[in-house]
Amino acid sequence: MRDSILVNGKQPDGASGQRGVYPREICVARCALERHVQERPEQIYAVFEDGQQWSFRETLRQARVVASGLKAAGVRQGDHVLLALPNGALALKALIAINYLGAVSVPVNPALKGGLLEHVIHDSGAAVAIVHEKLTGVFAAFESSVLKVVFSSGGVTGEPAPNGRQILPVEQLHGSADDDFTLESPIEPWHTQCIIYTSGTTGRSKGVQASYMHAYSMANIDSWTCTRVTDRHLLHMPFFHIGGTFLSMMCLCQGGSVAVVESFKTDTFWDTVRRMEVTVVFLLGAMATFLLKAPVQKDEKNHCLRMVFIVPLGKSGPEFGARFGVEVYTLFNMTETSTPLLSGLNPQKPNTCGRVRAGVEVRLVDANDCEVAPGNVGEMIVRSQRPWSMNHGYLNNPQATADAWRNGWFHTGDAFYQDEDGDFFFVDRMKDAIRRRGENISSYEIEIEVLSHPSVREVAAVGVPSEYTEDEVLIVVAPVQDHTIDPAGLIEHLRSRVAHFMVPRYIRILPELPKTPTAKVQKHLLRAEGVTPDTWDCRQAGLTWQRESFT
Repeated sequence: MRDSILVNGKQPDGASGQRGVYPREICVARCALERHVQERPEQIYAVFEDGQQWSFRETLRQARVVASGLKAAGVRQGDHVLLALPNGALALKALIAINYLGAVSVPVNPALKGGLLEHVIHDSGAAVAIVHEKLTGVFAAFESSVLKVVFSSGGVTGEPAPNGRQILPVEQLHGSADDDFTLESPIEPWHTQCIIYTSGTTGRSKGVQASYMHAYSMANIDSWTCTRVTDRHLLHMPFFHIGGTFLSMMCLCQGGSVAVVESFKTDTFWDTVRRMEVTVVFLLGAMATFLLKAPVQKDEKNHCLRMVFIVPLGKSGPEFGARFGVEVYTLFNMTETSTPLLSGLNPQKPNTCGRVRAGVEVRLVDANDCEVAPGNVGEMIVRSQRPWSMNHGYLNNPQATADAWRNGWFHTGDAFYQDEDGDFFFVDRMKDAIRRRGENISSYEIEIEVLSHPSVREVAAVGVPSEYTEDEVLIVVAPVQDHTIDPAGLIEHLRSRVAHFMVPRYIRILPELPKTPTAKVQKHLLRAEGVTPDTWDCRQAGLTWQRESFT
């Protein structure tokens, strides 16, 4: 029987069914943490690479110490606090401390630079920031009338910056766990818990406003029905990603645990799983591919990992499950939603994203929000039966909010189709679709077939301008370690696997594809670079093929 969420041994009102708001003691981080300290104080919540282990009691102490320091810096309920930190103990306790005060965490990518970083700092409206030491100078010099105090993880003098901003060592965040943390009003499930900035590949990054209900609903046992309250999740996705912030907060609320590592590393993945006793891992499709294409080891099934999510699934599910002895699931989610699609155990259909989970409604629609016929491609739109369990808009961007939420449904911007069994299949981002010779092409479907070549480690397919109007297909590939990629051989491999109009004209080989810190390929960069001098051209190589004749 699946684990249940219990409070004092009982299931609370609102914790079951699919329509209610979860009670504060279930989904609000402060309330849930204090409840766990009463009910299971010595149970482990977090383990770290350096061997640290925090029980719920110790987690509360760590959070209250930092919350005291933030309070002394002027942080109050409802304020925004910006975090630019790598994964680790400081980032985790800062996230919890901010919410303990009823403030709003704004975790941002510490790799951001220039105008993009300035936009996020300004848009967030944060008066206080906690940053990695390498960013101290950037945050000290940034022109803003709002940002007042910067706590740095590196050694600083404490002298104010020329603009009057205080630059303080992070040690000054260490206050008293016995401070008075009385709130002006209770923290409610619908209050904003965090603001997560999207990647902004087609424009300025947007700050997704997520309530406590939203963050908790993404991955709890009502939405990730294949998980258990007692699971230990590997936290290798960064804290500025929902796989970091939402997952850590869900485990805190639900009573599970997290194993916090700086990032995903193929070479040490299985050692980490064993050493930190991980039972559940979320893997991006590229991560699963890296693990499958790594050399076979004799002890690959000697671990405590019981299940993985692979997103997107591609064709790797059965092979991954058989090779490593784990249960495989897949799902579809995005920062703004709360896992509308989830597969069953060990899905056999390549590329499936699963079916609609209980408590969520999904439609596939055309440009006018009219539902498309079964089997046809349409944009996925979503709404939830639980109030506040999805985003409640983009910070400072009412137009984007209105556009996304038009007609009472959230518009994902993703194209899908649904088969006769009710399974959903991702086709492409609406903006990534390629049109060639009058045919609409899914970049994702090309990429899946390219990855079936044994020498290809990763791939991105993009459209580039054609002299015949519309697009030509360019694939950018990176080889498996100690392998080389022969462009003509790769084309021959593809010709038996995809329609003639999907066979790429151009192939570019790079040691590694440009990626965000969340391991998503930055297609916009490859699209902007287009056909470079090192790009191989089928036409120049004398390779041509014709449309198949069926007469």
